[in-house]
Amino acid sequence: MTWDRVRGHDPARQQLLAAHRRGRLGHAYLFVGPDGVGKRRFATEFAKALLCENPPADLTACDRCPACAQVAAETHPDFSVVRTPDDKLELPVDTARELVANLALRPVRGGRKVTLVIDADDFNEESANCLLKTLEEPPAGAVLILLATSAERQLATILSRCQVVRFHPLGPADLKLVLLDNGVTDPATLDRLVRLSGGSAGRALALADDAVWQFRQTLLTAVGSTRPDPVGLAAKVIEFVESAGKDSPAQRARASLAIHLLTDLLRTAVRLSLGSEVPGLDAAERGKLQAVAAVGPDAIAVMLEACTEADGYVERRVQLAILIEQLADRVCRR
Repeated sequence: MTWDRVRGHDPARQQLLAAHRRGRLGHAYLFVGPDGVGKRRFATEFAKALLCENPPADLTACDRCPACAQVAAETHPDFSVVRTPDDKLELPVDTARELVANLALRPVRGGRKVTLVIDADDFNEESANCLLKTLEEPPAGAVLILLATSAERQLATILSRCQVVRFHPLGPADLKLVLLDNGVTDPATLDRLVRLSGGSAGRALALADDAVWQFRQTLLTAVGSTRPDPVGLAAKVIEFVESAGKDSPAQRARASLAIHLLTDLLRTAVRLSLGSEVPGLDAAERGKLQAVAAVGPDAIAVMLEACTEADGYVERRVQLAILIEQLADRVCRR
């Protein structure tokens, strides 16, 4: 993969490139932005550029040398990826200690060591404080990249010692390119996925899955009923979430996706309730959403607030079944 394959985020790349050309590349970066917009792909390309054996240009990987292949496969001796264990709600201090010890080792090849932390939102005070000395007195050649959803969720000990690089939702043109890269070519499907994704390539690709689209139709039928059943709705959402497998991150991603699908339906219902034109709806979909719109924009705003709160709790790793049942109850009140 080259930078040309990283869709969007040119300001972020230019920020790093300018620092590199001035010889001021940082030792710790905090990449912040919504889930699914490409922070991890960007971080991997950044790591490849730092470790590439034959860079064709400033801060650019050749994508052909052994180092580039090893970074992509996560097998490079000077590149490590740290994740919160599936059975933990926070990044354990023992994991942070291992990270620090690994960065303190001399590079095996070249002059850099790069560590990527996937779940920087999961630092607790103990694991964050474990990084303090490394952040204040970094080993020569060490680069630490932290991925997070927002700077506001980071502990002050982390935020004050990192250079922040901000990532934003992708625009429609970049989203379409991502979808085309992944084999989605039907124009109507492209437009639909761009509309529903909220600028998240990850969400757009998930919606390209027929099973996810079928679930959206199930969700539409459930909330569009004249007498919504909160128990039945919760059961359908839980089944959808658990179908992602036993892996906790996969289930959380599914739960967030379900909430975003519900949010989009409710936003469309608000527009209908206000008399706005909503293109792209077929007669059946419009009819079901009109049933939701009938409760009025104020009531739908309360439902949307419930969705926003629920999505925030998904990121905090609360028990998903209870969260979904509570959300279904609030959404089904008429």
